[in-house]
Amino acid sequence: MNHLLKNIAVATTLFAVLISCKSSQSAVEQKPLAKHVILIGSDGFGAYAFEKAKLPNLRKLMAGGAYSLQARSVLPSSSAVNWASMIMGSGPELHGYTEWGSKTPELPSRIIGKGDIYPTIFSLVDEQMPSAKKGVSYTWGGIGYLFEKNMVDLDFNGRTDDETIEKAMDFHLGDKATLTFIHLTHPDNEGHEIGHGTPEYYAAIEKVDAQVGEILASVEKAGMMDDTLIIFSSDHGGIGKGHGGKTLAEVEIPWIIYGANIPAKGKLNSSIVTYDTAATIAHALGLKTPDFWRGKPVLEAFSN
Repeated sequence: MNHLLKNIAVATTLFAVLISCKSSQSAVEQKPLAKHVILIGSDGFGAYAFEKAKLPNLRKLMAGGAYSLQARSVLPSSSAVNWASMIMGSGPELHGYTEWGSKTPELPSRIIGKGDIYPTIFSLVDEQMPSAKKGVSYTWGGIGYLFEKNMVDLDFNGRTDDETIEKAMDFHLGDKATLTFIHLTHPDNEGHEIGHGTPEYYAAIEKVDAQVGEILASVEKAGMMDDTLIIFSSDHGGIGKGHGGKTLAEVEIPWIIYGANIPAKGKLNSSIVTYDTAATIAHALGLKTPDFWRGKPVLEAFSN
């Protein structure tokens, strides 16, 4: 009798372990929610711009998807440190890029990946989706130091935002790319030269909005919108003719997500930091994120 009870106990334990393993495996495995992702980054686009600028295309994405105008940059609220954080899934204390124009980490990166830098979302795609097409098209040359050039199919530094967008969309639509990052240098130029919150700054913001509309229209015309996720964000805002400080005008950025498997939720309650963008892209593509990333996917955007 005792032998029988012992066998039953062992069998029960083994069954529980198998169920547990299966549940754990299911939790790790994430089905892709989108086939294509376009990340649009507008340099110096403060969230406060939505109070005054006319932004019909961005508001279309906000109404049909989900958004936060209280997402935050990392500190300092400057360019390279935040673009790095956006695609590296972690803050400067780990990736090591700490300044406006960082070309190499001022603080040694905690982890060095196969691309010889702190691993970005592009390295995740490269490792887990080896046949996937991915690219970066950017107007500010500083972006070129922040991703693994040997892991992308497009590395283009445009002279103007229009040229940057044209090259990006030719690549994305022509190659049916999995991930394309488009960096726009405006309205940062106007913010520094004339001032944030000026009529010229808002005019530049409105041009960015029109360009977003063109990107959306081209994806729809190509018949790819049902499988495409678009994320729009910024690296920082600004005050006066500068940025880098700790005011909300400098730190609060827009974060908008629209497209495949994104219900029309509107305003999000989640607290979003720019490094959550990389984790959200990974989640949408069904990728496993590394333990050393600090970003987490904005799951609220995907829930009904």
